[in-house]
Amino acid sequence: MTSTDTAPRPLMIDRFATPSDFTRTAHVLVDAPPPTVYRAVRELDLARVHHPVLDAAKWARRLPLRLRDRRPRRHPTRLTIADLTAGTDWILLGERPDTEVLFGAIGAFWKPVVELRKVDGRDFADFAEPGCGKVVCSIAVSPYGGRRSLLTYEMRIALDDPRSWLRFRRYWRVARPFLGLLERAVLRAVKDAAEHPV
Repeated sequence: MTSTDTAPRPLMIDRFATPSDFTRTAHVLVDAPPPTVYRAVRELDLARVHHPVLDAAKWARRLPLRLRDRRPRRHPTRLTIADLTAGTDWILLGERPDTEVLFGAIGAFWKPVVELRKVDGRDFADFAEPGCGKVVCSIAVSPYGGRRSLLTYEMRIALDDPRSWLRFRRYWRVARPFLGLLERAVLRAVKDAAEHPV
């Protein structure tokens, strides 16, 4: 075996969010092989991922927009990764089939009403504008032993100026526990789907 066979494979997320100012990472072991787990990642319907506290947080997060618009907004009834990147301002940044999918968004996430910037995926890594931040999410699957898989959800946020950094830090202190609930709910849903396919 040569040294290149054991060299660590670079993560796609490093191309888009290195360095990062804020990071969250969560893992879970799944009793299924990587192709099965990755298929569950791609088929996961985020609109069906629920937790009582998380649902309340989503409702509260949408409240400023409802008060501003004063009219009901339609929310998607289905939201897979393909739907997320095709029907919203989230961007599919890259994919290694059966291994990793990467998506991101740009905006002022700390504001009561978040408006995401429309940016082409090719311009995402170099985007640097005061008043905006970049969030990059990676869901990766790697072999763990003979049949199991390690499923990883990682989120990185990069800010382009000190003022935005300070504003986001205040928001992060409040949002971080809810983002942790979201991560765990996503990982649990993928694990359940991979280990108990319908």
